[in-house]
Amino acid sequence: MSGRMGRTVRWIGIGISVVALGWGGWVALAARPRAEALSALRSDARVEVVAEETGVYRFSPMSQQGTLPIGLVFFPEETVDVRAYAPLMRAVAAAGYPVTLVTLPHRGLFASDIPDVLHTALGAMHEDVRAAHWVIGGHGYGASVALKLVAEAASMGGRIFAGILLMGTAHPSVGNFTGLRLPVTKVLGTRDGIARVSAAEANRRLLPPTARWVVLEGANHSQFGAYGFQLGDRPASINRAAQQQQTVNAVLETLRLAADVFPVVPK
Repeated sequence: MSGRMGRTVRWIGIGISVVALGWGGWVALAARPRAEALSALRSDARVEVVAEETGVYRFSPMSQQGTLPIGLVFFPEETVDVRAYAPLMRAVAAAGYPVTLVTLPHRGLFASDIPDVLHTALGAMHEDVRAAHWVIGGHGYGASVALKLVAEAASMGGRIFAGILLMGTAHPSVGNFTGLRLPVTKVLGTRDGIARVSAAEANRRLLPPTARWVVLEGANHSQFGAYGFQLGDRPASINRAAQQQQTVNAVLETLRLAADVFPVVPK
């Protein structure tokens, strides 16, 4: 290789490295939880927050007495710090529903990780006496994880979950969930540049015809959590507080519907 060619190759390598480092830095900064997310992790008179070594965060309504009909198990978007969802989970708990927020592996969730995540989620539910039944959900890639766990649990026999909440996602893109006999809710934003409404509509046929669709006007992908602006997203035309409140309303309605279908029973 000539000297000129060698220098060209080196400069190309340096350029690629700079781009990769810049992209990685942006992702790391964007995925960090905002200040209000960290504040939402503190217990107070309304909600108790417990962080476990397994990466599970439990949000419990302080007013709870005995076992409630429904709780929520939730997975974050890929690469996003799980703590960024603390404000949303706290609001759900403050409304009277116990929440379990589950951390995903740092490098994304591949097929080999499914049993581990299933074990963590099921273990957290099995040891939890706060709710009789659980709605499982997630944001973005976390919604895909929720669907994979529903399919995995079904293959093991028995119906473990009481409902599905799919937030800011076009999933399912594969598989067929039309036969599910439980409440399914999909929450989308018209300004979501990562999970566009059109892409979600293309996969509507893979969900039950009874699935409930909630489309938030002006909402984007990043504001479903409390973190920075995600690459590929579009600017929202509503502020974060408004989007979060509308999202909380959609989640609470999902939990109420599940509670109507699955009454409380002793564990």
